[in-house]
Amino acid sequence: MATSARTGRAEEGAGAAETPPDYLWALSLVAATFFMGSSFIAGKILLRSIPPLPLLGWRFLAAAMLVWVLARLIERDPAPRLSARQRGLVAALGLLQTGANMTFMFLALRRISPAATAILAFTNPLWVAVLATVFLRERLRAVQVLGLLLGLGGVALALGLERGEDFGGQLLALGSALSWASATVLHRWARLPLGPWRLSFWQMLTGSLAILLVGTLAGEHWPAQLSASDWGWFAWLVGPGSAASFGLWFVALRRGGATRSSAFLFLAPLFAVALSHFVLSTPLSLAQLAGGALVAAALYLVNRPTRR
Repeated sequence: MATSARTGRAEEGAGAAETPPDYLWALSLVAATFFMGSSFIAGKILLRSIPPLPLLGWRFLAAAMLVWVLARLIERDPAPRLSARQRGLVAALGLLQTGANMTFMFLALRRISPAATAILAFTNPLWVAVLATVFLRERLRAVQVLGLLLGLGGVALALGLERGEDFGGQLLALGSALSWASATVLHRWARLPLGPWRLSFWQMLTGSLAILLVGTLAGEHWPAQLSASDWGWFAWLVGPGSAASFGLWFVALRRGGATRSSAFLFLAPLFAVALSHFVLSTPLSLAQLAGGALVAAALYLVNRPTRR
């Protein structure tokens, strides 16, 4: 869910000052994060009938087609010509953002609950702060350091105090977060001339084709028959869970700025935890609740905009 460098620089100044209430921005954020959280539930249900790699590959291939239509409608300027190096960077983003990130996430969903997967996978902004400090030499403010410490405490709670969860599955969820964070830092460094919709299309397309290739080589195939319920959940995963969540996220970024909007990314794992409890009847332990609360507070502090 990366935005262009030009947009990001323009929005940082907007996020630094006091901004009036914007109800469309707030509604877009709530809807986008709700759909992000719901994708964990839909994915968990579909993994009972569909192997993870075909499910992921066809999900994002279909979502890429929807995003391509939106890109044609929204970004009317001619697409810029990319150099071979830039095309390679776009492919790398697709392999990290869609390929590795989503593969790790869905492999984790096969082994641990959607709530635990969401809490750990959505620690990615914390790792972005760490990686950006190391590779981009960005400075951390005191409140961001506090947020990182709280986030690490939340991860420790989610990893160490919940009995019965598969430790390998938890590591896969953290691998998803690190892949997402690496893609974000790579995008900041690359400064690609593509708009957000075109970039999303290409990275989804690249990632989905790579996943389908790996799935075919691994002997995983789309099942011959699916129930009407499974097709309904797959439609939800492609539409609201992928294309709509990306689209509404971009609306929020455009209206409220990257920094201001990212401060509320913590809503996604909270929605996932709540939906997991009500839809799948997943019990919530005190360790999960405490870990999720610490991660939510950490995400807010790390992404909290400065005020002049």
